[in-house]
Amino acid sequence: MKIFSGDTRVFWKYAFGLSLLVFFNTGFSQNLRDQPMPRIDSFLNKQSFIYAVKDTNSLGLDIYTLKGSDSSVRKPCMIFAFGGAFVGGRRDDSIYNKYFNSLAENNYVVVSISYRLGLRGVRHVSKFNIKPFRNAVNMAVDDLFDATNWIIAHAGMFGIDTSRILLSGSSSGAITMLTAEFERRNEYAVTNKLPAGFQYAGLISFSGAILSFDGSLKYKQEPAPKLMFHGTADNIVPYKKIRFLNKGFYGSAWIAKISREKNYPYFLYGEEGMGHEVSVLPMLYNIPEILDFLNTYIVMEKKFQIDLNIKDPEQKPLMLIKSSELMRKLNN
Repeated sequence: MKIFSGDTRVFWKYAFGLSLLVFFNTGFSQNLRDQPMPRIDSFLNKQSFIYAVKDTNSLGLDIYTLKGSDSSVRKPCMIFAFGGAFVGGRRDDSIYNKYFNSLAENNYVVVSISYRLGLRGVRHVSKFNIKPFRNAVNMAVDDLFDATNWIIAHAGMFGIDTSRILLSGSSSGAITMLTAEFERRNEYAVTNKLPAGFQYAGLISFSGAILSFDGSLKYKQEPAPKLMFHGTADNIVPYKKIRFLNKGFYGSAWIAKISREKNYPYFLYGEEGMGHEVSVLPMLYNIPEILDFLNTYIVMEKKFQIDLNIKDPEQKPLMLIKSSELMRKLNN
């Protein structure tokens, strides 16, 4: 489907198709749950904490560390945000266990956070009422910044190197992470709550995009290296971009395009013909590529620019539902 920057209907169908998708009610999710999911490995410690209370919501986080690890040795930290269209989802869902196990086994402290679900209970989202979607993203980003501050304040307890705090997220979680890092690099006022000089060290996104109401996609400061998995046929979160006037929803391919033009480091992993299932599947099947990215871009600090387009004839898309279908179902 071709996206025209001046087509208001197409812009909002995409933007609110994301908002209306209740990810955990899809056949795709059920297909995954019909298979045995990995457990959190026995060599990991899991500790849970409340990092903030907002609007009567107690926002928690889970910290995964290797048993017996020396907290005096500083380790990189990966903050993860789950997917669920700002409507549902859980930070400790079993579909993320393999990803968490692999990161912790490779000496990362993993912190999986909850955030406020700004579209839960919202019924009147349309192209004429864009405020709920924008508010949901803003709320999640603000919660991420508070979680980051909590992690920095307690870094000594868990042996976290605060100069190497990375972000990762799935679907709405990926939108949260990408938008947060974008706002930090562009010195948005909301980011002032973070410590002076602090920047996220890297980002791994599964079917994410940046939501911006400030015109074209550009950075005041060089952004963090990004690994972006995305299906090229994703009808929920755009692989490329949707733009109308100063409003933009910039997917992985467009972020890669801007990064290529400006010589920013990135790795785009495009899955040809695949849909929104790419928001989860790489955490099950692409662990080697993820670990290689972390070693190359974060440990070795290489500034590679890589565009990889994968076509697997044996891999069939599971989530190609269009935004218009979602809107019809919601209105029935």
